[in-house]
Amino acid sequence: MKTIFSPKNNPRVIIIQKLYGKFFNNDEQLTFPKHRFKKFIKDIVLGTIERNDLILEEIDKNLGKDFPLKNLDKLFHVILRSATYEFLYKPNLSIKIIIKEYLNVSNFFLDEGQTKYLNALLDNIGKKLRSTNAWILSYKEILFWIISKK
Repeated sequence: MKTIFSPKNNPRVIIIQKLYGKFFNNDEQLTFPKHRFKKFIKDIVLGTIERNDLILEEIDKNLGKDFPLKNLDKLFHVILRSATYEFLYKPNLSIKIIIKEYLNVSNFFLDEGQTKYLNALLDNIGKKLRSTNAWILSYKEILFWIISKK
């Protein structure tokens, strides 16, 4: 059953649109209009863009070398990147909530069969990234990033 979402009401629709524009249309300037979740949207979008290489490395590592990431639809790439960013850098959000939100948003862009496939991918990545070892790695990366910005 598809749910209709308005970009005005759901921040993850805006996140996906902004990231798609940046990654695939080479939008130079990102603008963030007034929205009650503007800070959240800006954080996810800019964080995903800034840590894109690390995120792609984590996706490849957690999905396995046999998984053809390049064969996926561009929209899958964007959703996987932004969800992976949230798995890594938003520890206060539950895996179930992140997956549920992206699945609800995917109904706006994808058909039902693709949404089920996306569910399996997000569940797989989320469980692997939120394991104890993944937290150690992400905290090291965060500390390195903080030190390098000083």
